[in-house]
Amino acid sequence: MLAKNGYVIVDVADFWELVDKYVSYVELAKIGTNYARRMNQLSNRIFGEVVRPTNSKSYKVVKMFSEKPMQLRRDIIDYYPRHIETHNLIMKLRHYGLFRDEHQDFKEEMKRTRALRGKVKPKKGEGKKAMKK
Repeated sequence: MLAKNGYVIVDVADFWELVDKYVSYVELAKIGTNYARRMNQLSNRIFGEVVRPTNSKSYKVVKMFSEKPMQLRRDIIDYYPRHIETHNLIMKLRHYGLFRDEHQDFKEEMKRTRALRGKVKPKKGEGKKAMKK
């Protein structure tokens, strides 16, 4: 093998020798001997796979536990836009005078004019029912 410009050049004969070794390893792992079974389990443990053969139901549970929890996944957390935080930020900017919300200004003006005309709701304990008692 020669290294040239960061690439490894492999002789064709060496390549097929490596392939034969890999194929023979896979065939050894399939043999039902105790040694082959334990080596296969060890290989699965090292590479984070299921150690013993399981059915599809059990594998679904294994897959679920191997994934990141839902509350830590960004795509789940950021699914909906952050309306509450945005509203609070805009209200703070409005309070500082850096943002103009015409609808909110209109509502406040209507509330102010109702107060000037005496049409505000009475405080708790000062209404008609409370005056009767």
